[in-house]
Amino acid sequence: MRFLIYMSDYIIPFLFLYIVAFGLLMKTNVFDDFLQGAKDGFKVVFDILPTLIGLMVAIGILRASGTLNIISDILRPLTDLLHFPSQLVPVAIIKLFSSSAATSLVLDIFKEYGPDSYLGRLVSVMMSSTETIFYTLAVYFMAAGVKKTRYTLLGCLLTTLTGIIVSVIMTNLVF
Repeated sequence: MRFLIYMSDYIIPFLFLYIVAFGLLMKTNVFDDFLQGAKDGFKVVFDILPTLIGLMVAIGILRASGTLNIISDILRPLTDLLHFPSQLVPVAIIKLFSSSAATSLVLDIFKEYGPDSYLGRLVSVMMSSTETIFYTLAVYFMAAGVKKTRYTLLGCLLTTLTGIIVSVIMTNLVF
């Protein structure tokens, strides 16, 4: 265990020195390449900033308006049939858009039910088994200039649904 802690302390500085040494060995101007990469990074951030702001505003509106609770109440008969707690529906929906917003909902669940409760354990496993699909598609596809996503969205949604189902099964088996 000490070896892993030791390695984790030195891996980033080693990687940094390796990149600089390799660049010098290949006779490239490392600093100019770094500056060019930083400029390109700012350009990408500037290009995707409106999308990020739109996603964050939409999530704030959904959460503050109580729409997520209404959706949970509407889906309660279905979630009861599938043995999925309806209290976690808002987390599953918001996680599609923002992991940090979903984390705030998880903290709310921890405060209300406790982190060691069934809901606390299930939401923890569910958070690690799902992805922020719309955020990822918006940011990476926009940065890469992809206009047609083809079957990507459907595949991502099916994978996230599978992650949610497996998290319920695993939580019931292990805990």
